[in-house]
Amino acid sequence: MALWTLVGLAQGKATTAWPKHGADGQEGVLGMPRYQEAACREGCSECAAICPTGAIRAAADGRRVELDYGRCVVCQLCTEACPTGAMEPSGDWAFGVRRREDLRTAETAAPRPQTAPRSAGRKPFRRSLHVRHVDSGSCNGCESELQALYNPFYNLHRFGIFFTPSPRFADLLLVTGPVTSAMQAPLRTTYEAMPQPRWVMAAGTCAVSGGIAEGGYACGHGLDGVLPVDLYLPGCPPNPAALIEALLLFLDRAPQRVTGGRIGQ
Repeated sequence: MALWTLVGLAQGKATTAWPKHGADGQEGVLGMPRYQEAACREGCSECAAICPTGAIRAAADGRRVELDYGRCVVCQLCTEACPTGAMEPSGDWAFGVRRREDLRTAETAAPRPQTAPRSAGRKPFRRSLHVRHVDSGSCNGCESELQALYNPFYNLHRFGIFFTPSPRFADLLLVTGPVTSAMQAPLRTTYEAMPQPRWVMAAGTCAVSGGIAEGGYACGHGLDGVLPVDLYLPGCPPNPAALIEALLLFLDRAPQRVTGGRIGQ
C-alpha cells in the first residue's frame, strides 16, 4: 500500500462540513469593513480621503459617508484612518449579490431605484452546474483562490459544481479581472458560444467595478456594460469560502446576506 494512502487513512476525511457546520477555513482573516453609521462623526471624511478606489464618499447630507462594496479592495486603510470606529474590521467575506445596487449603502433620503435581477424567474438547477472561467486581465489573485476550490478541504465537486474548459458545455461564465479592452471581444465570443440559458458571474472587485485598475489606459469599469451580469462577488481576491457561497447563492441553495450595502440586514 502506498505511503500517502496510509497517511490518508490515519488522518481521516479532510473535507470540511461547511457550510452546514464547521469551519470555513478563513478564521482570523480580515474581510470587508463594516460601516456603523451611528458612530460616524458629522463632517468627517477621513476614510473617503484615504480610500484608493473611491469605494467611500461623503454623502449628500454631509453627515455620513456612503460605501460601495463593489469597489472595495479590502485594504483596511479606512478602518485604520477612521477616528470614531465607524469603519470597523470584520471577518465578513461572502458578499455575493444578484443586484449591483445591493453592494452600495442605500441613501436614507432618496433610495436608489431597485431593479429586479436578470435571473428573476429562473428555474432552479436540479443537477450539476458547469462553469467556464475567463481571466480578463487579472493579477492572478482571484485565480489562486479558484484553484483552492479543488483542494481536499473545500472539494468543490461535492456541491455538484464543475469547471469546464469549453463554453459549449457551460451554464455559468465566471469572469475575473478588470475586463481590459483586449479581452472584451473574447469575452463576448465565449458568452455567445454558451448554450441558452446562460448566466454570468463577476468574481472579484476588478470584475465588479474595475477595482484598482479602473480607468486605466487599457481598462474599463468591470463587466457591466460588456455582458449582462447575474451575480456579483467583490473581494480582492474573494477567498474560496466566498466563491462557494456565491455559487450556492446562484443555485438558490444559500441566502443573500447583503442588501442595500447592509450585512445581515
